[in-house]
Amino acid sequence: MGKRMQGHFTTDWHMHSRNSCDCRGGPLATTMAETVAAVRAAGVTDFGVTDHLHTPFNLPDIVASRREFDTLPPSPRMHFGIEVSCVSAWELAEIAGGGHANPVYGLRSGGPAGGEMAIGIGAEEIVRFGIEYVVGGTHWPLYVPLEREAVIRDYHRQNMFLACHPLVTIVAHPWWWMGHWQDPDGAYRTDPWFDDFGKIPSAMHDEFAAAAREHGKIVEANVHALLLNRRYPEAFRRRYCDYLAGLKAAGVTLSAGSDHHAQHSHYGDAAAADNPADWQREPFHFGMALEMLEAVGIRDDALWRLPPRRPDVTG
Repeated sequence: MGKRMQGHFTTDWHMHSRNSCDCRGGPLATTMAETVAAVRAAGVTDFGVTDHLHTPFNLPDIVASRREFDTLPPSPRMHFGIEVSCVSAWELAEIAGGGHANPVYGLRSGGPAGGEMAIGIGAEEIVRFGIEYVVGGTHWPLYVPLEREAVIRDYHRQNMFLACHPLVTIVAHPWWWMGHWQDPDGAYRTDPWFDDFGKIPSAMHDEFAAAAREHGKIVEANVHALLLNRRYPEAFRRRYCDYLAGLKAAGVTLSAGSDHHAQHSHYGDAAAADNPADWQREPFHFGMALEMLEAVGIRDDALWRLPPRRPDVTG
């Protein structure tokens, strides 16, 4: 047999630099310039840096990210974005009032279940920092009991909030989960939905798709956190591809996001691997992820792409 030709994503709208709160202190000393060079070497032509902001406490990280971004040679196809989390209005008020020593990830306990939701940035800050697009993700339960049905309802509520929020461009990794229910070996096999993705009512998927379509939101196909997350069962990941295909069939536009975290992994180390055995390595496998999506009818050329800022400047 001839050499297998493996495709690759040409866009990536979700990646983190060393300025993100969950990248500092990692084992790799990767600058933004080094990451961008690796992104381009992997065949990605249009992309954006999206460092984390959970609450205004993280604003210094965005200042640092913008400062480092501005040291790079300008390109119309390299963009500055941000990833926000769905948080509670209660914790924003608490943090603004002081009294919390180091709320890097907001306040993950003590708040009201079912309370008002929020994101930690406003339109004024988006303009001030030159943020071109906003990725919004559900990252944790908002003070509900750690029971399957309660978490499913809460995550759907958060996903719907993001799909309707006027400042959010892309809804990140719907139904990603981390933390509780993790087995001693690091894997997730049961709750909240890994043993049976069908536990999430189809009506929730329909409502989410309708909201994303109505409000013009993009929904992310996340490479690292979902499609190639070896902590998740393979059956779940295949079922998740079907879920993304269902969103596409419902008229929702999808985007690609590696969710690369500098300081913890080299971008695209295995992007061009030809040996399927290498797919078990830790680094991202863009080719394998794209093959998974293509198997359910999702092609790279149909994924969302932010237009170049200045067509007269070459990337």
